[in-house]
Amino acid sequence: MAETEVLAPRENPDLLGHATAEATMRAAFESDRLAHAWLISGPQGVGKATLAFRFARFVLAGGAAQNSLLGGDDGDGLWLDPEDPVFRRVASGGHADLLTLERGLDAKGKQRGEIVVQDARRLGDFLSLTAGEGGWRVAVVDAADELNRNAANALLKLVEEPPQRSLLLLVCHVPGRVGATLRSRCRRLALAPLHDDKVAGLLRGWQPDLDDADIAGLAHLAEGSPGRALALAEAGGMALYRELVGLIASAPGIDAQALHGFGDKLARRGAEDAFAQAMALLGGWLARLVGSAARGTGFTELVPGEAQTAQRLLAARDLDQWLELWEKVGDLAARAGRVNLDRKQIVLGVFAALERNARA
Repeated sequence: MAETEVLAPRENPDLLGHATAEATMRAAFESDRLAHAWLISGPQGVGKATLAFRFARFVLAGGAAQNSLLGGDDGDGLWLDPEDPVFRRVASGGHADLLTLERGLDAKGKQRGEIVVQDARRLGDFLSLTAGEGGWRVAVVDAADELNRNAANALLKLVEEPPQRSLLLLVCHVPGRVGATLRSRCRRLALAPLHDDKVAGLLRGWQPDLDDADIAGLAHLAEGSPGRALALAEAGGMALYRELVGLIASAPGIDAQALHGFGDKLARRGAEDAFAQAMALLGGWLARLVGSAARGTGFTELVPGEAQTAQRLLAARDLDQWLELWEKVGDLAARAGRVNLDRKQIVLGVFAALERNARA
């Protein structure tokens, strides 16, 4: 089976599982009461940026009337023929009426951890210009929860006083990180996670060499996000998960040599993605532990013995202490990316806290 190419959002002609969202955006455009700013939220990797560029292409191509002349009208959706000139210019980043706002580079040529005000101010200059092709000026912000305070304030001014025939599409992973005033000025559109079977189908096309058990496991761990499933697969997600669960299961008697080996592996040069995925998997495992206890439901096993481990750990410490550890893992993972913390020390510190919790 041939591997399916994974395309960047601006290049991707396909979107699976969000037909209702597409229909909502199309109906708004055709009503002549199009909101000038949209906040598109949902889990990371679920298709938010793909939808934003899909809508941008639809608007820049003139909507359904023009699209149907080109044979691209699909009824309620936003599909545009990949051979259409608008599609090709958007995909190449060469459309004069589209601007993408992302994290820029710092003085050392490294990508910043946030979108700064200098980048955000480009939006005002861009949107104030007359559309080069007589239609709309469109900007995609990817992602709005990466704006720093000054950048968010600059964007808010644009949202409150939008230029004529301008459209702002704000991709957002965590709406709570976007200021309440900015959120209130946007039309909200939340994308729901996909069902595991849809994620598994996509993953099977992207990674045909994976066996069915690993595909099912990765789809479950991805929690409805195709992008997350692919990132996990590329990082050897199921092998990483099994190793992680093995360490958790041995608490409070984790083998020091095994733990240091795990930490060394994640601290190596070039292992940044594996570290990020490992921390996300550990955070997800703790979230499932806390969630299963809070709901009074069983713990879903992907590795034999997980449910028994979960039951033992919950008996050792109160739920609020496991919740505190889960929050600590998330905080450390976020800080590691921002301030270049020692990855091995983070791993050792997190598992030391897990060991303390596991002692009855």
